[in-house]
Parts: sequence; C-alpha cells; structure tokens
Amino acid sequence: MDNNENLKKKVLLVGNPNVGKSTIFNWLCNKKQKTGNYAGVTVASHSGQYEYGGETVEVIDLPGSYSIYPSSEDEAIFSKYLVEERAKYEGVIYVADALNLRRSLLLFQQIRDFGIPAIMVINQIDEAEKRDIKINVDHLAEILKVKVFATNAKKNIGLDGIKKAVKNAEFKSTEEISFEVPLEQKEIVNRIAEQTQEPNQYSVWTLLAANNYLGKLNNINEILKQEDVNCHVPKRLQVQETIRRYQNIDNVLSKTIIEKPAFKEMLTEKLDKVLVHKFWGYIFFFFILLLVFQCVFFLAEYPMSWIEDAFAWLQTSVGETIPPGPINSLITTGIIPGIGGILVFAPQIGIMLYFLYLLEDSGYMARVVFLMDKFLRPFGLNGKSIVPLVSGVACAIPAIMSTRNIENTKERLITILATPFMTCAARIPVYSILITLVIPDKTLFGVKYQALALMGMYVLGFVFALLAALVSKYFIKSKTKSFLVMDLPTYKMPLWGYNVKLMLEKVWGFITGAGKVIFAVSVVLWVLSYFGPKQEPDQFVATEVSLQDSYLGKLGHFIEPAIRPLGYDWKMGIGLLSSFAAREVFVGTMSTLYSLDEEAPEGKLLDKMHQDTYPNGDKVFTLATGISLLMFYALAMQCFTTIAVVYRETGSWKLTATQATVMCVLAYFVSLITYQILK
Repeated sequence: MDNNENLKKKVLLVGNPNVGKSTIFNWLCNKKQKTGNYAGVTVASHSGQYEYGGETVEVIDLPGSYSIYPSSEDEAIFSKYLVEERAKYEGVIYVADALNLRRSLLLFQQIRDFGIPAIMVINQIDEAEKRDIKINVDHLAEILKVKVFATNAKKNIGLDGIKKAVKNAEFKSTEEISFEVPLEQKEIVNRIAEQTQEPNQYSVWTLLAANNYLGKLNNINEILKQEDVNCHVPKRLQVQETIRRYQNIDNVLSKTIIEKPAFKEMLTEKLDKVLVHKFWGYIFFFFILLLVFQCVFFLAEYPMSWIEDAFAWLQTSVGETIPPGPINSLITTGIIPGIGGILVFAPQIGIMLYFLYLLEDSGYMARVVFLMDKFLRPFGLNGKSIVPLVSGVACAIPAIMSTRNIENTKERLITILATPFMTCAARIPVYSILITLVIPDKTLFGVKYQALALMGMYVLGFVFALLAALVSKYFIKSKTKSFLVMDLPTYKMPLWGYNVKLMLEKVWGFITGAGKVIFAVSVVLWVLSYFGPKQEPDQFVATEVSLQDSYLGKLGHFIEPAIRPLGYDWKMGIGLLSSFAAREVFVGTMSTLYSLDEEAPEGKLLDKMHQDTYPNGDKVFTLATGISLLMFYALAMQCFTTIAVVYRETGSWKLTATQATVMCVLAYFVSLITYQILK
C-alpha cells in the first residue's frame, strides 16, 4: 500500500434501501452512480473519494439493509464489511428516511450498539414537511448523542455540513447499549463473552442471533453446549430484539416528532389507487411499455439516418484519400461499415435506457415489483425477481448480479436462469434491423406495426423467462418459503437532466464496449475475406480473392447446411457465429460482409439486405427468414460475458453449461419450426 493510500480517511455510507444513499454518494464523490427507487439496486459496495480541507476521504457505499442480520447476499456484504472491517474505517454516515424514521432507527441503534462511531443524515426532509411531519432534529441529536443533519439530497439541500463533520471527525460512538439482553440469554452471553474476551455484550448477542453471517460465528459452535443449540433459535432472538428496540424507538420518537398528524393523502396515495390496482395497474404498465417502444422507433428515426449518412460520407472520403490496396480495403470495407453498422442503433438504445431510468427515478419501478409479486409466484419467483428481469432490458450482466437481493436461494437461482431470456439492449440493433426489414411501415390506431413487433419481442422474452422459471422450479428444491416485504417510496419528479447524463454514459459504455468487439471482429472478417486457399502451385495463399472463394466464404458455405433449414444463408451463418462474442455483433458483421461483397447491390445496409437474392432470384430476407432470426436471437444464449457472470453467481459449471446449452438448442428448434411454418 502506498503512502497516499495510508493518508486516506475511509468512511462508510450506510442506511436502509431507498433512502437516498446513492444520491448522497454521488454528491460527495461527484460520481455518477445510478440511483434506483427500489430495494436491491446496490448489490455490492461502491467506493469513491473526494478532497476536502487538504485531506482525501474515501467513501464506501454499502448495500442498503433493514437490519444488521442479513437475509440476502447483498445484505450479507453490508453486515460482514460493517462488522469485520471495523478497523479499516473512521465511522459511518448513516442515512435515515424522514418519512419512516421509526424503521431507520432500528438499524441505526444496532450499529451504535456495536460501538461504531456515526453521524446521522435525515434525508427527504422535504417529503416529511409536505405531510406535516415535523422532526426536532436538535432534540433527536441530543437523545441519540450523535451529530444529525436534515437534508434534501435530490436538491443538494443540507449536505454541505457533512464534509465538514467528516473533516472534524465528528463521528460519535457510545459505550451505552440501548438493547438489554433478555434474562434467559444472560448466562450464555456472559459465558461466550468471557471465553471470547469480547467486552461488547451486544456483539456477543449477535453471534447467537445472526445464524451464520457475522464475525466470529464460525467458532461459536465450539463454545455452545447442545442445550444452548436446542433452546435458542436465531430468528426468534431477532424478533425478540426487534420488539424491544421498537419500544425504545417509539419512546424516542414521542419526544422528537413535534406533531404527529392524522393521515394526509398526498399525490402518491392518489396515484397508487390506479397504478397498483389489481386490474388497472397492469393496463397502465402495458400502456407505458407500448409508449416506450413507439418512441424507440419514432424518436430515433432522424438521428439514425444522420449517423448512417455520416458513416457513408466517411467511408467514401477515406476510400478516396488512402491509396488503393489492403489498408484501404481493410478500413473502408471492414472497419468503417462494421462499426457504423452498430453505432447507428445507439439512439434507440439511448431512448430505451432513458425511459427505464425515468421509471426507476420516479418510484414507479417499486410499484412494478409490488404489482408483479402475485403474478410471478406460480412460476417459482417473487416480486423482487422483477427487478433483475426488468434490469435485463438494459443488460443481463448487472441484472443477474442484482439477484443477490433475493433472500430465498431457490428463487434466486430460478431468477438467474430466467433473466437471460429478457430482451437486453444488445438485442435492440438485431431486432431493429430485422423488424425494419420484414415488417411493413404501417400503423394500427396510430401505433407503428414495427413498434408492436418490437413490443412483441419483449413480451416473447418475458414469456420464455416465465416458462424457464416454471420448468426450473421443479428441478431446484427448497424447503423454505419467501414473503415479499417492502416499502413503496413516494413518487418523485425524475431528475430529467441527470438521467440524460446517465443515459449518455451508458450508451457511451455500450459504444466503447461493442466498438472494441466490432473492431476486432471486423479485422478478422476482413482478413478471412481478403485471403483464400492458394489457386496457383507457387502460392502460399491467394490474396484479393472474391468473397465466395475466400476463407470466410468457405467457412460460411461449410456451416450453411446446418442453418439452411432455418432459412439462413452463409452470410447469416457467419453473423450468428460472430455474435456469440456479443449479440449486437451480428449487425456489424452483416454490414462488413455486404460491404466486402462486390456483387451486393449499392446503398445502405438495409437496402442491400432487402435487395439481396439467391442465384435463382428468390429473396434472401423474407418474412419467414426474418421472424426465424428474431426467434433465434430472442432465445439463444449468445454472450460469453453473461455465461461467465452466471457461473460466478451460481458457482456451478453444471448449471451454467446446462442453461447455455438448453437456450441454444431451444433457439435452433423454435427458429426451425417458425421458418418451416411461415415459408
């Protein structure tokens, strides 16, 4: 560790889910971490740093948790770091929710009873004031013996004092324990404290109540007598502690809530009468999705055309500037068409992500979790499963990681197996080009056929995700039942400009990530197309051969018999193979192949694909072929990174290999049946 690292002051950012921790983290560190309004968004600790008063402060944003006793993997990350890494940080910035201070104080008391120094930030104070909830912050600070800030993090109100408090080391700890160990556990707690040399009785108590997550618990079975094991059930001890703590918390709040008003119905309650209604809630959700898909095609039309024209101009300009030869051919027929073929779909991806961020930021996604719980139960999932499923619309990789928020192991594994079926952003370029190619540009009641087709693909992905979950639940066994317990946040006005920044960053990440793969694939494709088997005895290899005679053409024709029953020609076969690196590579590959093919018609990629024919005059891309390809990309596991993440999260090569194999075999046979029916 270098000297600069040693000089850093490290603090933790802690609190319940959905209290504004990520917003405060972003403000402190000027780091654009995405904020979501449902539990489970932060599934691992994030760190950032800032400079203030001549010192560097590292802030670690831990996953949200309701209690020191974790029930899911992301809460386990929180508990283990908080307890086991105590020597590595100065103290805790504890973020409480002004609208639910009672709930927030439960975890805060547990942290304080560990002797961990803290300062408290009561966030969303503006929402409390709207409901006439008045908190005497000074009196609360006096009772809790801690520094307290009242803030509205979204508008950067009340945050300035936090950095100063950290600089001045105003973290307060206490040796007084607010929780008194029950009499029936006193003897065993004292015995363990004596044998482990642990002076903090609450720390010892958690070893009994935490089951198998905290600190020194690995050694506790050596200390416990058999009668201790039989008599003390961890869950019961946790409930016992919670009841006692809330009695103490209610006493604190009675002295600090200046006025506790009768229920005042606000906009949130009025909207929820419709948005979480057992019938109208689903109708509204369907309408929102339809609106998003309409915008994906309608709003992206012009920027897509501009990008396409720009790359056509670039291709022509570079072709005229660089002397004829291999370098000219590589750049103009390989790299530029390949990268341009994928960049043209960035507007559609951006629009999709922007709407998703708005739904998260507003608080609506939490309602979707609540709404879908009852619907998902028969499939072996619960409401929290909708978070990774919906997140899968952006990318399956963070979506699979977000399953750590699901407490039940069986439901978590089922969700991991189902999530890759959801339509991710990488599929959008493939869907878009195929739908535009084979679906008429007409409208039904003002809605484009193409928008309906795109929505149909998303619905199809969701249906197959549910079917995968339904099948999986009979193979993955679990004896425990799960229940969905969650708080619905208030509706908030989305941060429109901030979400634009998030969207642009995500799209740029997509462009740079996909661009690297496309660049590599384009170079490989060009090399395979430029060279071919030797045609003269004195040649090692033939150069500047026709596409049909190149190594690429030979490879394509070799695999064509396996894919011809699906309606695909050899070019599509090459596209399918290359897209196992990443799904979106298909479009870049097709763009490169049609650019390399001297016999291909002139024009933009869509025009070339539309006019492409077999030697007998039949069109290559028909409705049957297009729908068959859509089916293949909807169902196949075509992303090596996703496969790696599934293995990392499940720890099972058998489960990972089974998932990948089943998805690809399913994609092949569904595509085969689709083509044979429609041709």
